[in-house]
Amino acid sequence: MTFPRPVVVMGVSGTGKTTIARALAEAINLPFVEGDDLHPDANIAKMAAGIPLTDLDRAPWLDRIAVELVRPVVVTCSALKRSYRDRLRVAAPDLVLVYLHGSPQLLASRMAQRDGHFMPTSLLQSQLATLEEPASDEDAIAVDVARRPDEIVAHVIDRLLTRD
Repeated sequence: MTFPRPVVVMGVSGTGKTTIARALAEAINLPFVEGDDLHPDANIAKMAAGIPLTDLDRAPWLDRIAVELVRPVVVTCSALKRSYRDRLRVAAPDLVLVYLHGSPQLLASRMAQRDGHFMPTSLLQSQLATLEEPASDEDAIAVDVARRPDEIVAHVIDRLLTRD
């Protein structure tokens, strides 16, 4: 199966976006793009220092992600606000969102166990406060990350198969 539309795997830090997106991209035969790699250096430095990004900080990053979405691809992106997702849909009107979510306790626990990631656990609360869950008019598949990654990917593929 090769899915014919771009997919953004979204959610706050600690949801497993990279793990799920890599496995999904492989399963549906699409390229994978790690959205964190598209952040300007200033954004990474700011987050590493525990400073939340602003809308202005995120704008060039979202524009870089939008460039990737002009083809069928799986991209990770927190896509926390509706306005961010709308910006991405300008480049990819047929965008499908995979919204990963979980309890704050689970997400903090996962973040605390990561090595080498620039996003400190201290920024989780600011991301949760910023998060606007996808609305019913957005093409989104919501998945609780308390499930195993293989279960999440299987569920997402099942849901993708019901789309055109």
